[in-house]
Amino acid sequence: MSFDFTGQHVFVAGGTSGINLGVALGFAEAGAKVSVLSRSADKVEAAVAKLRATRAGAEARGWAADVREQPAVEAALIQAKEAFGTIDVLVSGAAGNFPAPAAAISPKGFRSVVEIDLVGTFHVLRTALPHLTQPGASVINIGAPQAYVPMELQMHVCAAKAGVDMVTRVAALEWGQLGIRVNTVSPGPIAGTEGVARLAPTEELQKLVAETVPLGRFGTTRDIAAMCMFLSSPMASYVTGAVIPVDGGWGLGGASASVGILKKAFAGG
Repeated sequence: MSFDFTGQHVFVAGGTSGINLGVALGFAEAGAKVSVLSRSADKVEAAVAKLRATRAGAEARGWAADVREQPAVEAALIQAKEAFGTIDVLVSGAAGNFPAPAAAISPKGFRSVVEIDLVGTFHVLRTALPHLTQPGASVINIGAPQAYVPMELQMHVCAAKAGVDMVTRVAALEWGQLGIRVNTVSPGPIAGTEGVARLAPTEELQKLVAETVPLGRFGTTRDIAAMCMFLSSPMASYVTGAVIPVDGGWGLGGASASVGILKKAFAGG
Protein backbone atom coordinates (compact mmCIF):
# COMPACT_ATOMS: atom_id res chain seq x y z
CA MET A 1 0.00 0.00 0.00
CA SER A 2 1.33 3.43 -0.93
CA PHE A 3 0.24 6.84 0.31
CA ASP A 4 0.13 10.14 -1.53
CA PHE A 5 0.52 13.36 0.45
CA THR A 6 1.60 15.50 -2.49
CA GLY A 7 1.14 19.17 -1.69
CA GLN A 8 0.18 18.61 1.94
CA HIS A 9 2.03 20.25 4.81
CA VAL A 10 3.23 17.95 7.59
CA PHE A 11 4.72 19.40 10.78
CA VAL A 12 6.66 17.03 13.07
CA ALA A 13 7.65 18.24 16.54
CA GLY A 14 10.72 16.30 17.63
CA GLY A 15 11.20 15.28 14.00
CA THR A 16 14.98 15.30 13.82
CA SER A 17 15.85 11.85 15.16
CA GLY A 18 14.57 8.36 15.88
CA ILE A 19 10.90 7.55 15.45
CA ASN A 20 9.90 11.11 14.66
CA LEU A 21 12.50 11.54 11.92
CA GLY A 22 11.34 8.21 10.48
CA VAL A 23 7.78 9.56 10.41
CA ALA A 24 8.93 12.79 8.75
CA LEU A 25 10.86 10.82 6.13
CA GLY A 26 7.84 8.65 5.41
CA PHE A 27 5.68 11.67 4.68
CA ALA A 28 8.44 13.29 2.62
CA GLU A 29 8.74 10.17 0.48
CA ALA A 30 4.96 10.35 -0.03
CA GLY A 31 5.25 13.85 -1.46
CA ALA A 32 4.50 16.06 1.55
CA LYS A 33 6.10 19.38 2.37
CA VAL A 34 7.65 18.69 5.75
CA SER A 35 8.48 20.99 8.66
CA VAL A 36 10.45 19.70 11.64
CA LEU A 37 11.13 21.19 15.06
CA SER A 38 13.77 20.23 17.62
CA ARG A 39 15.87 21.83 20.36
CA SER A 40 19.16 21.29 18.52
CA ALA A 41 19.91 23.54 15.56
CA ASP A 42 22.52 21.05 14.33
CA LYS A 43 20.00 18.21 14.39
CA VAL A 44 17.47 20.38 12.58
CA GLU A 45 19.96 21.14 9.82
CA ALA A 46 20.91 17.46 9.42
CA ALA A 47 17.29 16.32 9.38
CA VAL A 48 16.28 18.88 6.75
CA ALA A 49 19.14 17.70 4.54
CA LYS A 50 17.92 14.09 4.85
CA LEU A 51 14.35 15.09 4.10
CA ARG A 52 15.34 17.04 1.00
CA ALA A 53 17.34 14.04 -0.21
CA THR A 54 14.36 11.66 -0.10
CA ARG A 55 13.25 12.49 -3.63
CA ALA A 56 13.72 15.08 -6.35
CA GLY A 57 12.13 18.38 -5.44
CA ALA A 58 11.39 17.42 -1.84
CA GLU A 59 10.50 20.48 0.24
CA ALA A 60 11.54 20.65 3.89
CA ARG A 61 12.19 23.31 6.49
CA GLY A 62 13.20 23.17 10.13
CA TRP A 63 13.21 25.28 13.26
CA ALA A 64 15.12 25.02 16.53
CA ALA A 65 12.79 25.38 19.52
CA ASP A 66 12.17 23.70 22.88
CA VAL A 67 8.61 22.36 23.18
CA ARG A 68 8.66 23.41 26.84
CA GLU A 69 8.78 27.05 25.69
CA GLN A 70 5.42 27.95 24.18
CA PRO A 71 6.50 31.26 22.58
CA ALA A 72 9.32 29.51 20.71
CA VAL A 73 6.90 26.83 19.47
CA GLU A 74 4.47 29.52 18.35
CA ALA A 75 7.16 31.38 16.41
CA ALA A 76 8.17 28.19 14.61
CA LEU A 77 4.57 27.32 13.70
CA ILE A 78 3.94 30.81 12.31
CA GLN A 79 7.04 30.56 10.14
CA ALA A 80 6.12 27.05 9.00
CA LYS A 81 2.67 28.26 7.95
CA GLU A 82 4.21 31.17 6.07
CA ALA A 83 6.53 28.75 4.26
CA PHE A 84 4.15 25.92 3.40
CA GLY A 85 0.59 27.00 4.25
CA THR A 86 -1.79 25.59 6.83
CA ILE A 87 -0.79 22.33 8.49
CA ASP A 88 -2.59 19.24 7.19
CA VAL A 89 -0.83 16.76 9.48
CA LEU A 90 0.60 17.59 12.90
CA VAL A 91 2.77 15.00 14.66
CA SER A 92 3.82 15.73 18.23
CA GLY A 93 6.58 13.39 19.34
CA ALA A 94 9.14 15.24 21.44
CA ALA A 95 10.00 13.06 24.45
CA GLY A 96 12.50 12.45 27.22
CA ASN A 97 13.32 9.28 29.13
CA PHE A 98 15.86 7.65 31.40
CA PRO A 99 15.55 4.44 33.43
CA ALA A 100 15.48 4.95 37.20
CA PRO A 101 13.58 3.58 40.21
CA ALA A 102 11.06 6.04 41.62
CA ALA A 103 13.11 6.56 44.79
CA ALA A 104 16.08 7.67 42.69
CA ILE A 105 14.26 10.12 40.42
CA SER A 106 14.90 13.69 41.51
CA PRO A 107 12.04 16.20 41.45
CA LYS A 108 13.90 17.98 38.66
CA GLY A 109 14.23 14.77 36.63
CA PHE A 110 10.55 13.89 37.07
CA ARG A 111 9.50 17.41 36.15
CA SER A 112 11.75 17.46 33.09
CA VAL A 113 10.17 14.35 31.55
CA VAL A 114 6.63 15.55 32.31
CA GLU A 115 7.38 18.98 30.86
CA ILE A 116 8.86 17.60 27.64
CA ASP A 117 6.36 14.79 27.04
CA LEU A 118 3.10 16.15 28.46
CA VAL A 119 3.41 19.92 28.72
CA GLY A 120 5.31 19.95 25.43
CA THR A 121 2.51 18.02 23.73
CA PHE A 122 -0.02 20.51 25.07
CA HIS A 123 2.07 23.43 23.83
CA VAL A 124 2.38 21.94 20.34
CA LEU A 125 -1.33 21.08 19.99
CA ARG A 126 -2.75 24.20 21.59
CA THR A 127 -0.40 26.53 19.72
CA ALA A 128 -0.88 24.77 16.39
CA LEU A 129 -4.68 24.86 16.45
CA PRO A 130 -5.07 28.19 14.59
CA HIS A 131 -2.63 26.97 11.93
CA LEU A 132 -4.31 23.63 11.19
CA THR A 133 -6.33 22.98 8.05
CA GLN A 134 -9.98 23.10 9.13
CA PRO A 135 -11.70 20.82 8.32
CA GLY A 136 -9.42 17.96 7.40
CA ALA A 137 -6.36 18.16 9.63
CA SER A 138 -4.97 15.04 11.29
CA VAL A 139 -3.18 15.38 14.63
CA ILE A 140 -1.09 12.49 15.92
CA ASN A 141 0.60 12.29 19.30
CA ILE A 142 3.40 9.78 19.73
CA GLY A 143 2.62 7.88 22.92
CA ALA A 144 4.13 4.82 24.58
CA PRO A 145 3.01 1.57 26.25
CA GLN A 146 4.04 3.17 29.56
CA ALA A 147 0.77 5.10 29.36
CA TYR A 148 -1.25 1.97 30.10
CA VAL A 149 1.30 -0.61 31.31
CA PRO A 150 2.85 0.19 34.71
CA MET A 151 6.59 -0.28 34.39
CA GLU A 152 9.26 -0.23 37.05
CA LEU A 153 12.03 2.29 36.38
CA GLN A 154 9.54 4.39 34.41
CA MET A 155 7.27 6.24 36.88
CA HIS A 156 7.99 9.61 35.27
CA VAL A 157 7.34 8.34 31.74
CA CYS A 158 4.22 6.41 32.77
CA ALA A 159 2.75 9.57 34.30
CA ALA A 160 3.65 11.77 31.34
CA LYS A 161 2.49 9.41 28.60
CA ALA A 162 -0.79 8.60 30.38
CA GLY A 163 -1.40 12.34 30.33
CA VAL A 164 -0.62 12.50 26.60
CA ASP A 165 -3.28 9.87 25.89
CA MET A 166 -5.86 11.94 27.78
CA VAL A 167 -4.80 15.08 25.90
CA THR A 168 -5.50 13.12 22.72
CA ARG A 169 -8.97 12.05 23.86
CA VAL A 170 -10.07 15.48 25.09
CA ALA A 171 -8.74 17.21 21.97
CA ALA A 172 -10.61 14.65 19.82
CA LEU A 173 -13.83 15.48 21.69
CA GLU A 174 -13.42 19.23 21.39
CA TRP A 175 -11.89 19.55 17.95
CA GLY A 176 -14.07 17.06 16.12
CA GLN A 177 -16.57 19.84 15.45
CA LEU A 178 -13.78 21.68 13.62
CA GLY A 179 -13.19 18.67 11.38
CA ILE A 180 -9.88 17.86 13.08
CA ARG A 181 -9.07 14.28 14.04
CA VAL A 182 -6.71 13.54 16.95
CA ASN A 183 -5.13 10.14 17.67
CA THR A 184 -2.21 8.60 19.51
CA VAL A 185 0.23 6.11 18.00
CA SER A 186 1.94 4.08 20.72
CA PRO A 187 5.21 2.50 19.51
CA GLY A 188 6.80 -0.51 21.15
CA PRO A 189 10.57 -1.06 21.04
CA ILE A 190 11.81 0.36 17.74
CA ALA A 191 15.19 -0.67 16.35
CA GLY A 192 17.92 1.92 15.99
CA THR A 193 16.31 4.54 18.23
CA GLU A 194 17.70 6.44 21.20
CA GLY A 195 14.95 5.00 23.38
CA VAL A 196 16.09 1.43 22.76
CA ALA A 197 19.72 2.43 23.19
CA ARG A 198 19.00 3.94 26.60
CA LEU A 199 16.78 1.19 27.95
CA ALA A 200 18.68 -1.75 26.44
CA PRO A 201 22.20 -0.48 25.73
CA THR A 202 23.80 -3.82 24.75
CA GLU A 203 23.07 -6.28 21.96
CA GLU A 204 22.50 -8.99 24.54
CA LEU A 205 19.85 -6.93 26.34
CA GLN A 206 18.19 -6.00 23.06
CA LYS A 207 17.98 -9.67 22.07
CA LEU A 208 16.36 -10.52 25.42
CA VAL A 209 13.86 -7.68 25.11
CA ALA A 210 13.00 -8.67 21.52
CA GLU A 211 12.14 -12.14 22.79
CA THR A 212 9.42 -10.59 25.00
CA VAL A 213 7.65 -9.18 21.94
CA PRO A 214 4.94 -11.59 20.70
CA LEU A 215 6.02 -11.00 17.10
CA GLY A 216 9.58 -11.79 18.14
CA ARG A 217 11.32 -8.68 16.83
CA PHE A 218 11.74 -4.97 17.25
CA GLY A 219 9.71 -2.67 15.06
CA THR A 220 11.08 -0.15 12.59
CA THR A 221 10.51 3.56 12.17
CA ARG A 222 8.73 2.71 8.91
CA ASP A 223 6.15 0.75 10.90
CA ILE A 224 5.32 3.91 12.84
CA ALA A 225 5.40 6.13 9.76
CA ALA A 226 2.98 3.79 7.98
CA MET A 227 0.47 4.02 10.83
CA CYS A 228 0.77 7.81 10.95
CA MET A 229 0.19 8.02 7.21
CA PHE A 230 -2.80 5.68 7.43
CA LEU A 231 -4.35 7.78 10.21
CA SER A 232 -3.82 10.92 8.11
CA SER A 233 -5.30 9.40 4.96
CA PRO A 234 -8.93 9.27 3.79
CA MET A 235 -8.99 5.59 4.83
CA ALA A 236 -9.05 6.70 8.47
CA SER A 237 -11.50 9.59 8.06
CA TYR A 238 -13.77 8.20 10.81
CA VAL A 239 -11.01 7.46 13.32
CA THR A 240 -10.45 9.92 16.15
CA GLY A 241 -9.66 9.71 19.86
CA ALA A 242 -7.93 6.35 19.39
CA VAL A 243 -4.78 5.12 21.10
CA ILE A 244 -3.27 2.65 18.66
CA PRO A 245 -0.41 0.34 19.71
CA VAL A 246 2.18 -0.36 17.04
CA ASP A 247 4.25 -2.61 19.21
CA GLY A 248 4.16 -6.19 17.93
CA GLY A 249 1.91 -7.07 20.87
CA TRP A 250 4.53 -5.94 23.42
CA GLY A 251 1.97 -4.05 25.52
CA LEU A 252 -0.06 -7.23 26.05
CA GLY A 253 2.41 -8.52 28.63
CA GLY A 254 5.89 -8.60 27.17
CA ALA A 255 6.55 -5.03 28.26
CA SER A 256 6.33 -6.01 31.91
CA ALA A 257 8.55 -9.04 31.32
CA SER A 258 11.20 -6.94 29.60
CA VAL A 259 11.25 -4.48 32.48
CA GLY A 260 12.23 -7.36 34.75
CA ILE A 261 15.15 -8.11 32.45
CA LEU A 262 16.23 -4.47 32.39
CA LYS A 263 15.78 -4.02 36.12
CA LYS A 264 18.14 -6.92 36.75
CA ALA A 265 20.64 -5.54 34.25
CA PHE A 266 20.66 -2.02 35.71
CA ALA A 267 21.01 -3.48 39.20
CA GLY A 268 24.20 -5.15 38.05
CA GLY A 269 23.12 -8.71 37.98
